[in-house]
Amino acid sequence: MAQEPNQERRQAHDLLDLLPADKVNVVRNLLEVMVEPLARSLAGSPVEEQDVTPETAAAVDRARASLARGEGVPHEEIRREFGLSQ
Repeated sequence: MAQEPNQERRQAHDLLDLLPADKVNVVRNLLEVMVEPLARSLAGSPVEEQDVTPETAAAVDRARASLARGEGVPHEEIRREFGLSQ
C-alpha cells in the first residue's frame, strides 16, 4: 500500500536529519538537480566562445543595471505566470 505524500515527506526529513553534515550537501545538490534539472545542467555546461556585438553588450549592460536597481522579476512570480507554483 502506498504511503501518503506527507508521510513520505516526513520520513525523508527524518532521514535527512540523521545524515552527517558532509552528506547533507550531497543530498542538497541531488535535490537541486531533481527540482531544476535544466538550470543545473546549463550551469555545468561549458560556455561557448562567440563574439559579442556592441548591441548585445549594450543590452547586457542595460539588463545588469536594471537588476542592480531591483527591477528584476522574482523567480516565484515567473513560476506563477507559467503555472508552475505549487
